Amino acid sequence: MHLLWSLIVGLVVGAIAKMVHPGKDPGGIVVTMLIGIAGAMFAGFLGRALGVYHPGDAGPGIIASVIGAVILLVIYRAIFRHRLA
Repeated sequence: MHLLWSLIVGLVVGAIAKMVHPGKDPGGIVVTMLIGIAGAMFAGFLGRALGVYHPGDAGPGIIASVIGAVILLVIYRAIFRHRLA
């Protein structure tokens, strides 16, 4: 059940990140979901590195996850810019 919720939340976070930072990029629902999940993981890692989150905490919320996903989306588009044109 945890995996299912992670996929659903990842899809929502990825969709919000794509709305916040619109642009042309390949990938459908799966890439959107993966960007959302990776954004949440990135936000959790960054939060633990900065001391905001501690071991055993629930982890990042929706806002932090969206910020992490937007950062990853910017990096993704910068790396694959020549393929997107």
